[in-house]
Amino acid sequence: MSALVDLLMGIFRQQTLAGAALELAALAAPLWVAALVGLLIGWAWRPRWAAVVVGGDNAAHQVAPPPALPAAPRTNAHQAAAVVPRMRAAFDVCRNVVAPVAPEEEHLAVNTGDLMHLWRLVEEKDGGPSWIHMMERTLPTMRYQAWRRDPPNGPPQYRSSTIFEDASPEVVRDFFWDDDFRMKNTWDDMLLQHETLEECTKTGTMVVRWVRKFPFFCSDREYIIGRRIWASGKTFYCVTKGVPRPSVPRQSKPRRVDLYYSSWCIRPVESSKGDGAMTACEVLLFHHEDMGIPWEIAKLGIRQGMWGCVKRIEPGLRAYQVARTAGEPISKCAAMAHVTTKFNADELDTENNTVASSSDNTEVEKPKHWANNVPKALMIGSAVALACTFDRGLLTKAVIFGTARRFAGAGRR
Repeated sequence: MSALVDLLMGIFRQQTLAGAALELAALAAPLWVAALVGLLIGWAWRPRWAAVVVGGDNAAHQVAPPPALPAAPRTNAHQAAAVVPRMRAAFDVCRNVVAPVAPEEEHLAVNTGDLMHLWRLVEEKDGGPSWIHMMERTLPTMRYQAWRRDPPNGPPQYRSSTIFEDASPEVVRDFFWDDDFRMKNTWDDMLLQHETLEECTKTGTMVVRWVRKFPFFCSDREYIIGRRIWASGKTFYCVTKGVPRPSVPRQSKPRRVDLYYSSWCIRPVESSKGDGAMTACEVLLFHHEDMGIPWEIAKLGIRQGMWGCVKRIEPGLRAYQVARTAGEPISKCAAMAHVTTKFNADELDTENNTVASSSDNTEVEKPKHWANNVPKALMIGSAVALACTFDRGLLTKAVIFGTARRFAGAGRR
């Protein structure tokens, strides 16, 4: 360290400003060159699929189109081929462990396997990591808690419990399903567009397209969502998840989100008034998605903006209750929420144990995000800069490089 100080003092003793600037540039040049070399080395270690993730839809043009889509435009076929591996991993992550699907449900976007997965999440029997408590907030007529967990492969997952006083599960169910009211009331101000692509009036299964607004530094996001509701008494299991639809052309903007899972369990609970009446309604939400943003940055943004979004739900729900009480007609989306599949949740526990004993519960491994290589590149680049700038001795360089390798190895673990 004393050698560096002496070197800097020698620079500032230069008689001219130009001479001092030249010496400083000569001192900083190895630092910048070493940092750039470290970044290049880190980028060279990236997995091959990172080019698709970073390049987005533009990189997808480099992939050959699948033979199954000869009639599609060339650009769309290329894009569809690029996301097939990611979509396959996405659905395996979303469903994790599934029950056998009845033949009559194989063609549906959401089926009994998805119900089983949501039920296991609600009962905390999905075998995932433990939940970490994030926050707790209380309003006069609403209570909110949130948790997060980080699976070894995949984006962060979130769980929340919201309890609304003086609300019935049926109205809350319709409220969350009503896309028209979302936009009319603007309680969900991120939703810019919505349209129904498919619907099954027998099971209530729908496929919808959403376009959601993202911050100014990101392009808006497009979602193709399959959704369906099951009912066990007054408890509703509402599944929404991303589904593949090659028939819907992919665009550069808005960017499509393939991995998306957001499902609720809506059930009556005892009121906090202490009268023992089951006049409150709890909404258990399970959510995760890969928005195309580095996961650590997404975690920070979600943590900062979560409560600001959640507290808008309560006035939206109260406005919806007023509209229903006044007799306003419900939208087609809300009407589809009335078409539910009945089942007995008590019997599901026995069925779950039978299926779990005969199925493979291994979650499909998803490749690590490309951003995970950035800390390693910076660490190595900094080590090279330190070794080239501070000392010419081999011993010091060996210590610095050894420390950098140790930290980089810890980051990989």
